Amino acid sequence: MSSQRISPVHDPILKRSPLIKDLSDLELNAVSAFLEPRKIKRGEVIFYEGSSGEEMYILISGTISAWVSRLDGSRHMMFEIKPGDFFGEMSVITNESRSATLTASTDSEILVFYGIDFYRIIYEHPIIGTKMLKAIRRVQNSWLEQTSRHLNDLMRWGETAQRRAVSDELTGLYNRRFLEESAISRFEQGAVGPRDISLLMMDMDRFHDINSKYGTLVGDRLFIQIADILRASTRINDICARLSGDEFAILLPDTGPDEALLIAERIRKASDTNKFMVSTSQNISEQDESKKVEVTVSISIGIASALYHADTWESLLTTTDNALRSAKNLGRNRVEIAAFSD
Repeated sequence: MSSQRISPVHDPILKRSPLIKDLSDLELNAVSAFLEPRKIKRGEVIFYEGSSGEEMYILISGTISAWVSRLDGSRHMMFEIKPGDFFGEMSVITNESRSATLTASTDSEILVFYGIDFYRIIYEHPIIGTKMLKAIRRVQNSWLEQTSRHLNDLMRWGETAQRRAVSDELTGLYNRRFLEESAISRFEQGAVGPRDISLLMMDMDRFHDINSKYGTLVGDRLFIQIADILRASTRINDICARLSGDEFAILLPDTGPDEALLIAERIRKASDTNKFMVSTSQNISEQDESKKVEVTVSISIGIASALYHADTWESLLTTTDNALRSAKNLGRNRVEIAAFSD
């Protein structure tokens, strides 16, 4: 900090700081004797999240950013501190670790107020101490509101991240990873055996022709409608997933081949008899009927069940895929069950 800085009593930034704006010039002079000037370079860390805190600060010039850590290790900027603001006081008062990492966004100047001096003022000058504690309370009430909004943002972010980790962003169905992990855990935990488990694998017949004729935008919106059919045709504990492109799969817990066949036929018929009205507009909320095309699409489905057709997840996956290939080779728009294993 420049040695030419004017007296704190006449410094407009310092005088409007919430921490000391209620102090008289005489009281401010008493406090300023304990304020240590310090220059902070851009990018320099003032303190780290989780570190102990023995000082509070007043920002005179520049900008300070407060960052908090997320569960995945990334950082989220919580708020910015501007000239006149004070910070770091709660660690001094509560003797707790820092709740955020503070970094200089630009070259900055701060005044350091050591905790031991803060308490000295409270004991030796109770009127000044009372004014400063009231200022801290006001600012903390304001920051609590900001923190509440921040926590709400983090919760929404966490929910969104969790959904993205297990689901297909386009259709909202589960993704391949979640389907496979769910199936593998059932095999490892011995949930397969007396309790059956079946797998359906399916894809849309001649989908390449649909994409070539109408474009990928129509194809994507068709995926969404197919996903709706899968959800409507299955039960609450069934796991519907989009594997990739036009390939889908459904894991059916506690389901043998006969019941799996009924579910598969329900899906096939729903698709075969449906006239899909799909918008060609770039605007997903477009309601103009003239921009919609009627698309018909059938589905081929393969079925396999453990332990009727396979005794591991890998063999169940392979056997079901082979049954799907048979359905395609036998003319499409049909359901095929895997051959029983010996």
